[in-house]
Amino acid sequence: MSGTFADESTRVRARLVVLISGGGSNLQALIDATSDPDFPAQIVGVGADRADATGLDRAMRAGVPTFVVDPNQYSDRGEWDRALAAAIAPFDAEWVVSAGFMRILGEAVLSGHPQRIVNTHPALLPSFPGAHAVRDALVYGVKVTGCTVHLVDSGVDTGPVLAQQAVAIEAGDDETSLHDRIKSVEHELLVSVVAVSLKKNVPVIGRGVVVSCVPARLVAR
Repeated sequence: MSGTFADESTRVRARLVVLISGGGSNLQALIDATSDPDFPAQIVGVGADRADATGLDRAMRAGVPTFVVDPNQYSDRGEWDRALAAAIAPFDAEWVVSAGFMRILGEAVLSGHPQRIVNTHPALLPSFPGAHAVRDALVYGVKVTGCTVHLVDSGVDTGPVLAQQAVAIEAGDDETSLHDRIKSVEHELLVSVVAVSLKKNVPVIGRGVVVSCVPARLVAR
């Protein structure tokens, strides 16, 4: 596989495919982390559901191969999911990271990487699942929200939780300001979870997952 991670020292590193839908700030955090040869993973491919996802530019600047599987080009969700699985397969990835990927993954993708697909979510699940988590937290009036890194299953933000970190909601916060603070925490948490998960087997018993990661703390910035 061509790209910036082709030397001998990276061949023992786990292979990641990262899926994005937008600007790719979580992707950039992973690109920065994987530039360290001691990080236990390399990004071998970046996929998107939109050709105009600007995060693809981040991947290309880093020399990482990219691909697009646009759901508008397929007759139904199942056909798209099979096409996405087929696009991921040649990268021979051990893990898939859904980093701001705004699509529900189906059986074709999930079965190819059982308990090896990680997603980030800008809330403390199971509170505020779905696409409008930051807005929903503000509307509900909670005082603390945060971010979650979890394994992906067939539901919407329902997979076993790997790690969470809290972020305080401040007076005067709007959706943009709160989301920006969550993202800064989310980037660090995602990198830490990926590093720990790749170094160890991640035991999943029911909904319980054992991952030693970043200590939970309340973040107000």
